[in-house]
Amino acid sequence: MSSNDKNAIVNALRTTYGDVVTRQQVTEWVALNPQHSFPNWLCNDQRLRAGRGMYRLPSIEEIAGTVKSRTVRNATVDENLNYVPEPVAGYVPFGNHKDIEAIIASRRFQPVFISGLSGCGKTTTVQQVCHDLNRECVRVNITCETDEDDLLGGFRLIEGETVFAYGPVVEAMRRGAVLLLDEIDLASSKIMCLQPVLEGKGVFLKKIGEQIVPVPGFTVIATANTKGQGNDTGKFVGTNVLNEAFLDRFAITMDQEYPTEKVETRIIKNVMQQCGVEDDQYVANLVTWANAIRRTFAEGACDEIISTRRLVYVAEAFGTFKDRIKAIEMVVRRFNAETRESMLSLYSKVDSTIGGGTDRSGKVVESIEIEDGKIPF
Repeated sequence: MSSNDKNAIVNALRTTYGDVVTRQQVTEWVALNPQHSFPNWLCNDQRLRAGRGMYRLPSIEEIAGTVKSRTVRNATVDENLNYVPEPVAGYVPFGNHKDIEAIIASRRFQPVFISGLSGCGKTTTVQQVCHDLNRECVRVNITCETDEDDLLGGFRLIEGETVFAYGPVVEAMRRGAVLLLDEIDLASSKIMCLQPVLEGKGVFLKKIGEQIVPVPGFTVIATANTKGQGNDTGKFVGTNVLNEAFLDRFAITMDQEYPTEKVETRIIKNVMQQCGVEDDQYVANLVTWANAIRRTFAEGACDEIISTRRLVYVAEAFGTFKDRIKAIEMVVRRFNAETRESMLSLYSKVDSTIGGGTDRSGKVVESIEIEDGKIPF
């Protein structure tokens, strides 16, 4: 079949049904237009699949062969392209877990913006939920340099040919996957190319004249340390004030807090068990120590914090070195000397093997005596 004949069929189908057609619609159209044979070339081209029994209509350039789109393989056929995340080591459901699970399980398009301090489990929760529900998750880490080419796709030199390669956002849309935009508040105004994506209406790739329509199940979840309004504490360098119209397209906003002491204790125990060590007293000490620092941070009396992620690092270091204080020292060494010494001094008040903090029965003392009621940072 000539390119002119193919263009005629594509134009007629697009006028009648839009940019995406089903096999049933194609069959009905051919029945009404018997002068044309069934376009097997359309339905057999894996590059044009937009879902089960659904096909996107190619551009004139694609039909002519002047622009080639990268073949997108179906994850159900090629296991090497399965984007379902691996389970998160030591994970315990907490915080927004149930709400995120309900949104992803619904397979409805509901963009979500999750904000919270570093290491509180924003990304981890989304990945674990996707694992539990066997949902593909395409994770994209945003920087100030991220632009339309990075997100939607662009021309690449592949095996000596210049071809258009779909970006991760388009991949997620075509798969009906969860698009996870990490550190969204680091983005510049270039992120505005996602405006139509956040409306759930698809996106037009102007470089190749192709309309991408999201497969059912596609949704967007963004994580950030701020709410897109900037930050003047100096803790999150590089965060920007995001466009209000962009932020307004997120249907749901969630605040992610650190887990409760009970939940955090379970997390650290799980991690230690996976590292082949057990020390319930050490776990209790670590959680008490971290929460004391967080309370002081919240009161503005110190500038650093021990996140749940950093406690996991301590647990893993303990699995390696089998030394309580060394595990902590190795992990808090990223802080300046004064802060580091204050943190270690505080831990010595909690751990009896270091410097007191438990009664004779071994029970952890719940209150820690600190000058003026605050940690001396």
